[in-house]
Amino acid sequence: MTITDNAPTERFFRSPKHEQLNYEKFRTKASAKLSILDYLAFYNGKRPHSKLGCQTPLEFVRDFDRNAA
Repeated sequence: MTITDNAPTERFFRSPKHEQLNYEKFRTKASAKLSILDYLAFYNGKRPHSKLGCQTPLEFVRDFDRNAA
């Protein structure tokens, strides 16, 4: 991956738009922010990723840190 490769970033921002934000109407910025934070908690803590061996990002980092120590 090069510095000019923004595909991972584009893919990340596509996920909440496709999976959650398209289905909600927000009355305030605070409610939109809360929804995004809830999605990030789900994305990083509960949603397994095939590229990470079907682990969540948090599990992957935890295992990586354990093996690096």
